[in-house]
Amino acid sequence: MTEANERRGRLSAELANALSRLASSRKSIFTVDDLAKALGRPSHQVWRTLTSLVDRGWATRLVKGVYLIVPLEAGPESAWSEDSLVVATYLAKPAAVAYWTACHHWNWTEQIPRTVFVQTPRRVRTATRKVMGVQYRLIRVQANKFFGTVRRTAGQGQFTVTDREKTLVDALDHPEFCGGIRQLIEILPAAGQAVNWDRVDEYLRRLGSGAAYKRLGLLVEHLGEKVRIPDRVERVERWRSLLTGGYAPLEPRRPMTGATSPRWRVRLNVPGVLREGRR
Repeated sequence: MTEANERRGRLSAELANALSRLASSRKSIFTVDDLAKALGRPSHQVWRTLTSLVDRGWATRLVKGVYLIVPLEAGPESAWSEDSLVVATYLAKPAAVAYWTACHHWNWTEQIPRTVFVQTPRRVRTATRKVMGVQYRLIRVQANKFFGTVRRTAGQGQFTVTDREKTLVDALDHPEFCGGIRQLIEILPAAGQAVNWDRVDEYLRRLGSGAAYKRLGLLVEHLGEKVRIPDRVERVERWRSLLTGGYAPLEPRRPMTGATSPRWRVRLNVPGVLREGRR
């Protein structure tokens, strides 16, 4: 018997068959009602069973009433990352894989974030969660800023992810959740080829972030032809006409020091990233 099995102990034939049916029907993430149906019992009679499954390591609780079957291959420490994006969208409702994780999903970066970033308009008790060895970070946004999502398939389940245009707009709004401004600069050329720029403009209006316009204009001009944009001159001038007052930090959550770009009203508070600007 493996170490994992020794820690878990044996399941009854009834319970083993129920978990097997759930897994084979692509319900490795299941609800109380799902387990009750698989066992042929009323829902109120399975709570003690669920507690036992969690305590013995056969399941892990994602949120109230939603559980994940822990497969044998997870090992004694339950370190298992398969379908981590599917798990992500169960940690809050509604929720979407976003920011750096979404950038990787859309193949804009080869760097694999150690944390799965999740965006949600719901209030969450803890901003970080660790499930099956995978670290998750939940970023709460205002309800009107939660839009632009699509459904995708991974393994046995589905997950929600911000679409290409929303991923780019979110990265401009919060580069600190996408690996920082240096990572955003590396991402922009690939993103520029992949997105629909009319939709980007629409999303920028919906998001209502003056800082996103400022960083976008500055970086597009800095990178030049590396970022391909239709109607480039007209579009850039339109962004400038929409600039809000005050200066936005190039990198949020860093001191507002360093040179400035008066043209785009950005404080270049990350030394060495951009050569332009004056004090």
